[in-house]
Amino acid sequence: MKNSLIVVLLLATGLPATAQNTAPLTARLDKVSLTFALSPNGQPTYTVQFGPKSVIKSSRLGLTLADGKGFDGPLEVTGSETKDVDESWNPVWGEVKTIRNHYQQLTVHLHQPQAPGRRLNVVFRVFSDGVGFRYEVPQQPGLSYFTVQEELTEFNLPANHKAFWIPGDYDSNEYSYSTTRLSEVNTTPIEAIQQKAAPNRIQTPLMLKSDDGLYVNIHEAALVNYPAMFLNVDTKTYGLRSQLVPDATGAKAYLQAPEHTPWRTIVVSDKAPEVLASKLILNLNEPTKFPTTDWIKPQKFVGVWWEMHVNKASWNYADTSNIKLAGTDWNRLKPNGRHGANTANVKRYIDFAAQHGLQSVLVEGWNVGWEDWANNWKEEVFDFVTPYPDFNVTELQQYAAAKGVQLMMHHETSGSVTNYERRQDAAYRFMKEHNYAAVKTGYVGRIIPRGEHHDGQWMVNHFNHTAALLGQNQLMVDMHESVRPTGLHRTYPNWLASEAARGNEFNAWSTGNLPEHETILPFTRLMGGPMDYTPGIFQIKLESWNPAQNKGRQVHTTLVKQLALYVTMYSPVQMAADLPEAYEQHLDAFQFIKDVAVDWDDTRILLAEPGEFITTARKAKGKEEWYIGSITDENPRQQVVKLDFLTPGQQYEATIYADGKGASWNKNPQAYQIRKQKVNSKSVLKLQLAAGGGAAISLKPAGK
Repeated sequence: MKNSLIVVLLLATGLPATAQNTAPLTARLDKVSLTFALSPNGQPTYTVQFGPKSVIKSSRLGLTLADGKGFDGPLEVTGSETKDVDESWNPVWGEVKTIRNHYQQLTVHLHQPQAPGRRLNVVFRVFSDGVGFRYEVPQQPGLSYFTVQEELTEFNLPANHKAFWIPGDYDSNEYSYSTTRLSEVNTTPIEAIQQKAAPNRIQTPLMLKSDDGLYVNIHEAALVNYPAMFLNVDTKTYGLRSQLVPDATGAKAYLQAPEHTPWRTIVVSDKAPEVLASKLILNLNEPTKFPTTDWIKPQKFVGVWWEMHVNKASWNYADTSNIKLAGTDWNRLKPNGRHGANTANVKRYIDFAAQHGLQSVLVEGWNVGWEDWANNWKEEVFDFVTPYPDFNVTELQQYAAAKGVQLMMHHETSGSVTNYERRQDAAYRFMKEHNYAAVKTGYVGRIIPRGEHHDGQWMVNHFNHTAALLGQNQLMVDMHESVRPTGLHRTYPNWLASEAARGNEFNAWSTGNLPEHETILPFTRLMGGPMDYTPGIFQIKLESWNPAQNKGRQVHTTLVKQLALYVTMYSPVQMAADLPEAYEQHLDAFQFIKDVAVDWDDTRILLAEPGEFITTARKAKGKEEWYIGSITDENPRQQVVKLDFLTPGQQYEATIYADGKGASWNKNPQAYQIRKQKVNSKSVLKLQLAAGGGAAISLKPAGK
């Protein structure tokens, strides 16, 4: 909803200008300024400043096309326009009730002085916290269909910044973050999950910190009909150059004029909390085109999921590794006795959700095919409508409805996306018929069509098409193994969350996530949109579920840090990820999960430093309730929190969930204490965070 709009248009046109006689063009807002110029050989370049400090040195712009006649040679400026926009809008759900969209736009019109004389526009938007820019190819004679071979965008940095990065794997984002200087970026020692990255290729969002106190984040916005952008690091000059994900032929994007690329984004501030508070990426996305959005419901859920990760149950119903499953009569197969998605077990989760006011129950492993899918690169595995014999769809639908709970669908595609697209209409009809309002999708394994990548143009279009198709059916979606988000939840607000990073599940079956991991993710992966991180694990030591298979495995946080993640790791769909029996042992701590909101009117990033700590306060949607989450890395620390964001004159009861005496993530992770005290807007809290720990606080008006 647009509340206000003020636009001033200034037009500058004239004769075509060469590099020698073109004055630099500028745009500015507050401390952020951008300058466009042609290099001596006619190549377009740009620079970015934050006050007197350099953010981006002179860096090249351009596109190369497959026909060899792209925008990589000399260009001339034929004109430019600037305009100022100041408006506000209300998201369907989000971290704040209203978002201001204030920027100065500079559009530069470029032309090839030599044949074929093609035209290209570069559009810059300068915000108070950064810059977005994209290429626009207008409709023109002699250029209709074209193929982008590469993008020449550079981000040349002025110094050897500290960087928080993961390898540039075209098929996975599920890595631990490395923290090094740019000169030390090297992916070679890192074991790739899907596809080995080039030694100096890394992913966005890339978080950087300069020695002179600037925080810089590089990413993209509105990734539509185009491959994801990776970055090649020059470890000697500290330059970054774009690298687009190729398709099976090596081409990057197949386009038709008029067309534009996604926005390239640079968020910058001299205060780390302001990076986390930025709405620049969201503002560069288009508003939703859904006619109504009242059916979109932020929510909390539990599910048949974690018990499979901790080896207490299985996704598959039978052990049938030696038979061909196509056409199998599943009722004749011998059950393995460990299938988690059975009717009785699902009812147990429904009962727990109903008892504690959680809206949904996710069930993974309900449908036939799990015996045949793992990394086999097979086309036909799941049909998304046929349940296993021990999963009674109708009975569970009726049982959940009677309890006031909805079931959440699960569609694992096994990477066979062509199969899923053939079956989507039937799968979504099945959901509607059986009262499923949301689906969690998965894309584990190599992609079919073979040769395509998770982050290439073909898959980007699939993810966007799936969100749109689900929206047309008034269904919500949580995508796993997807391309990393770029703010498209503004356009598709039914796209509640994605995974697209190394989630909490890695603590169950790998070396796990380092205690610093959750202090980095908000500065990297979450810059583009919400993550389904699946917090809320209470049974930190996993051996109790299956001693033989979980020996030595644990979640690398304290129990209280798991609570704090519901505030610091934003998502409108939050899972209480542990088993009901784990929560039943700690119902006093579980109260925070029951209370904490998933949709917000206001958010304040109180304290933050990437890789070290984050303290966030959020105000619940439509309520005078605030929630605070504070987390730390492997170092214990004290966080001093001023409550000056509270309503003056109002007294609140603070319920403080804190790490217990002697707590630490590795030696005593489940120790916690809960205390209450009265506070107001003049109060100051001193939070003691254990190593790998945190604090979680609810603030409710006193007497309520």
